Amino acid sequence: LFQAMLVLGNTPQDQALELPGLSLSPLAQPTGTTQFDVSLSLNDDGETISGQFEYATDLFDESTIARWGQHLLHLLDGMLEDATQPVATLPLLDNQQRRQLLGGFNQTHAPFAEGRLLQEWFEQHVQARPQAIAVQAEEVSLSYAELNTRANRIAHRLIAAGLRPDERAALLVERSPEMIIGILAILKAGGAYVPLDPNYPQDRLQHMLDDSTPRVLLTQGYLIETMAEQLPALHMPQLLLDDSTDGDDSNPRVEGLTSRHLAYVMYTSGSTGKPKGVMLEHRSVCNQIGALQERYGLNPQDRILQFATMTFDMSVEEIFGALLSGATLVLRSDAWIAGTAAFAALCEQHAISVANLPTVFWQQVARDAHVALPVCLRQFMIGGEAVGKQAVSQWFARAGHRPALFNAYGPTEATVNASIRRMESEHDDFRSIGKPLRNTQLHVLDALGNLVPMGVAGEIHIGGVGVARGYLNRHELTAERFIADPFSTDPDARLYKTGDLGRWCADGTLQYLGRNDDQVKIRGFRVELGEIEAVLAGCAGVREAVVVAQESKPGQSDSKRLVAYLCGEPVPVEQLRAVLLAALPEYMVPSAFVQLEALPLTPNGKLDRRALPAPGQEAFASRAYEAPRGEIEQIVANVWQDLLGIDKIGRHDRFFELGGHSLLAVSLIDRLRQHGLSASVRTVFTAPSVREMAQALSRSHDAPFLAPANRIPDACTALTPDMLPLVELSEAQLERIVAAVPGGAANIQDIYPLAPLQQGILFHHLLGHEGDAYLVRSLIEFDSHARLEAFIGALQQVIDRHDILRSAVHWVGQPQPVQVVQRQATLPLQHIALAADEDPRDQLERLSDPRHLRLDLQQAPLMRACIARIPHSERCLLALLDHHMISDHVSLGIVLEEVQALLQGQGDSLPPPMPYREFVAQVLATSPQAHEAYFSQRLGTVDEPTAPFGVLDVQGDGSQVAETSVRLDPTLSQRIRAQSRAAGVTPAVLFHIAWAQVLGRCTDRDDVVFGTVVAGRLQGSVGADRALGVFINTLPVRVRLAGFGVAALVDETYRDLSELLNHEQTSLALAQRCSGVGPGLPLFTTLLNYRHQTDGGSLANADQVLAWDGVRFLSNEARTNYPIEVAVADEGDDFCVTAQAIAGINPQRIAAYLGQAVAALVDALEQSPGRLASSLDVVPASERQLLLSDFNHTASDFGAAQPIHQLFEAQVQANPDAVALVCEERQLSYRQLNRRANHLARQLLALGVQPDQRVAICAERSL
Repeated sequence: LFQAMLVLGNTPQDQALELPGLSLSPLAQPTGTTQFDVSLSLNDDGETISGQFEYATDLFDESTIARWGQHLLHLLDGMLEDATQPVATLPLLDNQQRRQLLGGFNQTHAPFAEGRLLQEWFEQHVQARPQAIAVQAEEVSLSYAELNTRANRIAHRLIAAGLRPDERAALLVERSPEMIIGILAILKAGGAYVPLDPNYPQDRLQHMLDDSTPRVLLTQGYLIETMAEQLPALHMPQLLLDDSTDGDDSNPRVEGLTSRHLAYVMYTSGSTGKPKGVMLEHRSVCNQIGALQERYGLNPQDRILQFATMTFDMSVEEIFGALLSGATLVLRSDAWIAGTAAFAALCEQHAISVANLPTVFWQQVARDAHVALPVCLRQFMIGGEAVGKQAVSQWFARAGHRPALFNAYGPTEATVNASIRRMESEHDDFRSIGKPLRNTQLHVLDALGNLVPMGVAGEIHIGGVGVARGYLNRHELTAERFIADPFSTDPDARLYKTGDLGRWCADGTLQYLGRNDDQVKIRGFRVELGEIEAVLAGCAGVREAVVVAQESKPGQSDSKRLVAYLCGEPVPVEQLRAVLLAALPEYMVPSAFVQLEALPLTPNGKLDRRALPAPGQEAFASRAYEAPRGEIEQIVANVWQDLLGIDKIGRHDRFFELGGHSLLAVSLIDRLRQHGLSASVRTVFTAPSVREMAQALSRSHDAPFLAPANRIPDACTALTPDMLPLVELSEAQLERIVAAVPGGAANIQDIYPLAPLQQGILFHHLLGHEGDAYLVRSLIEFDSHARLEAFIGALQQVIDRHDILRSAVHWVGQPQPVQVVQRQATLPLQHIALAADEDPRDQLERLSDPRHLRLDLQQAPLMRACIARIPHSERCLLALLDHHMISDHVSLGIVLEEVQALLQGQGDSLPPPMPYREFVAQVLATSPQAHEAYFSQRLGTVDEPTAPFGVLDVQGDGSQVAETSVRLDPTLSQRIRAQSRAAGVTPAVLFHIAWAQVLGRCTDRDDVVFGTVVAGRLQGSVGADRALGVFINTLPVRVRLAGFGVAALVDETYRDLSELLNHEQTSLALAQRCSGVGPGLPLFTTLLNYRHQTDGGSLANADQVLAWDGVRFLSNEARTNYPIEVAVADEGDDFCVTAQAIAGINPQRIAAYLGQAVAALVDALEQSPGRLASSLDVVPASERQLLLSDFNHTASDFGAAQPIHQLFEAQVQANPDAVALVCEERQLSYRQLNRRANHLARQLLALGVQPDQRVAICAERSL
């Protein structure tokens, strides 16, 4: 669950150990072991805070831990400087660390000829070594002079065809000398070349041509003939490279051409399925080639292999790396990739000295160690994919000649390469991609664009000269991926967001950790595929490994599973799973393992993921097949087959080995229940095979529930898991609980799970950070401190009586949260000093405000007494805080009743306490099947939340909630009770209908859902009405308003609420899952809490309960996490409505709406019971007046009513010569306009136009 630990202590200095006659000082004793990967222990002795790290040395070195300490100190400094700043913006790095990342690791500035053009650089080598061989292909070779001449002739034709700087020329050509001629010709003409592969599908070629809009297509004559059907329609001039034997052969000089113009547009794969064109300038390519010459030592004696296809950016490095170094470029044929032996032989035949290989092809060479490499090969450069650890080991284990090995990293958007690392030995970090090249910056940033510390993973951003101009015709994507460089002083500098993950090492090199988009979600967990691949690559026999996420059922995202593809020696699936399970969490272990002879590759030598085959039956970890036996086994096997997408399942196969997981287990349970088999999550996990599950299901028909007795003896000092019948804990988990309880095992009376509502309360508690919406505060005043002490003493006796009041909740390191009943738990007292110049109650309310306080739920009792003496007085105030985890409204009232009985000497008359464990055991033993069926039937068609005012947040902490209480008119209260009696229902039914009316109007819906609070004690055993604990529950109520008369709706709602009480202990989470509302959205956002306050134990009677001399109950305050909550207090005669609402919603209006709605409902029941419920008004008269009159008080005298044309004629008469219309150079006065309009009007009258008839007008804007 976690791998890092923080321990906070507060041992004062004055508690140091002292022994007479001895001088003592603490001595740190290294343990040699650690429970966690890393832990930090801090101690506050009252003056200073000191601490120490404990860490696993296999994972971290001392310098890393030291840096973490500096990061922590710097964060704390940032907090102290500005406590209001967002946490995400706190500085993690100090100035020295920032300088190291920005300057030390990125000190790459170097001068270069910024204004140089690629073709000019090439022409310098033509002049220096005209007869040297520039290009060789099979038996054909061209000298530098011949290559230059032929390129010049084509270039002049391109210029004549209208090619200009920054315009594109498409180059459709096979690998041949003409390919190089074409590239140089386009550059010499001032254009940018767009490489097209003749093997591309027609639609891809069509897209690239349409997107790049080339001025001209440069190709070979035989391609036009042989690709007539494949080529798309060409709407541009075409020039043939074959025609380079004559023409102007001088070096062209293009006016205005600079190094800032485009050199090429290279198309790469796009997330939309359409390739995107990356625009690179001369300046970027020249800087790149210069950096490579320095790094690789390229020289005129080199013979450089041209391996990559022209459409892959590695070809840029090969072509210009050779031609701009005066070397020979050797073009390969398909024979070169027929295997390692053929490759080595051809390298020797052509005296290749430098080869730039795709990683996948190099790994094949590394694997074939028996094939000797020629000594002419001095170095390999690899790139395009991450290198594998096993391949590195195989490479350095190779006997004989071994060329130098450089691992390069960089995307097309950064001009081929951004960093390079020379690999020296098998012990080198195979993930390292080295240091940035000259004039290149590499930054590792978090999601907010902040520098991350050394050793921390983040997204790699590339800056510097090599950053591309952007994507052709993709302005939004360019703005998204090419961002302003916040670390550069150049205002035009940009960073390219690579989408690659990396981290800095202490030596200034960068580790490549995979792709951001290699992160997939499996069963809700984020999984880095590269991490799984790295573990697989280390398995014996595995040569290469690729992991992908696939849907076992296409289109169903919840069927997603991991599939591993492996090359190498066959390894049993069970063995692979065992290795992975030892290193990775279960959810990261692939479901299937597919053995391949070789991984499929694209024409560029990269992995072709789309060509990976679907896993067959043999890819799964199945056991020796034995057919299912009997009806239940066959049902289980059939359900598994459907859920897992596997055709054949035997009785010994195991659910989780076949790819099952906890989310699928829920579907499995549901499917089995549809077959009449009662299953539980425990059944799935404890009976994982078909045979075992069938046996468990066959036994589940009988065995009636009996609440098991507590097996912990009274004087027990050592606990074992078999003593806990209600919860399953391992020895280690139990020991963890014992260690956390004061007094250890001797102080533990019982351990059992949480009730459903407790689980929800814990969930909300853990979500919170400040304050707690489930912390209830009661304020009580005492006339003397002695009376306060007596009250505290009686309250402690009540705590001693009831197990729930001595319970704490433990969840850390446990399979499920449990409540631990302590034998002893002392009420913590907090004494608060009050100032004399401020109201005492106001001070105590402020200093004990639950909006800013939290109780530690792992420390019993979950109560706190805040005590304050009123200055200059004998009186005292008590703020009693208790957590909703251990009590509800009724329970707190019972506590106060028992306190009073003890204070009055009547403790012997109190009934025996009922253990809360009985209630928990009964609730948890109840099958949820009936609950699921009920709520599915009630809520299955509800597909959107009922959320008045559009507020959807139900995770509030109550800190911004306002409250208003309104007492209904006594006459209205009497009428409510009369109509309830007449209908044979309780008043609660009428208030539920009234609230549904309010929600209907506030959401403009006639079908609403809201939460209602149920007592939760109806299904309990004898004594449940006097039991302490949290019994209340919140459940959804659905009210359909449309089509119901008010009397019929009362009957319908009464039946619904009565049926709901049969499911009063169903968890709200289960009810919501049964609805059609999607995950992440609440089913409802409002709560109605109808409670009777005349019953014993009610807090409303606390002022009567404590009505003995010297004690006065002042208030009880509880808050809600819902945006709107309405509580209706049934006080026997009257009703009090209390509304709570978040900021922006007026609780007084909410209370008024409910009052008006219930009044309108009573009116209808009295006068017209058949009236449609949806017609009732919920807007009170005061607001109705506001809406209809005050907001719309716009009446104004605008004179006698006249037709528009008569009003116009009045203006004609008053201002006949004033200008009425102006249109360009023409204008009309009022008299002229009136005269011309009258003329046309008479024609219309002559045509029979009458009042209220329509006349169409069709004219342009004019007089």
